[in-house]
Amino acid sequence: MNQHIPRILCVDDIPLNLQILKKLLSRRDYEVVTALSGSDALEKIKTEKIDICLLDVMMPGMDGFEVCRRIRADDTYGTLPVIMVT
Repeated sequence: MNQHIPRILCVDDIPLNLQILKKLLSRRDYEVVTALSGSDALEKIKTEKIDICLLDVMMPGMDGFEVCRRIRADDTYGTLPVIMVT
């Protein structure tokens, strides 16, 4: 029987924060995908099978609120659960 392993996208412009999240979540048997920017996150949402997104609010360029707006505006990915992290 194939068990689905939840895939979590962690988005933060600070690599240390991503390392911490990845370490904590991987220990609990989640598959973790990381992105360092909003644009990178949007691309990974389209190319990876993401189950939930942990999204930093304060990022240079495209902030977390704009990333979330773009996710919600997309008919394919608009229902993706997003947790804002700050």
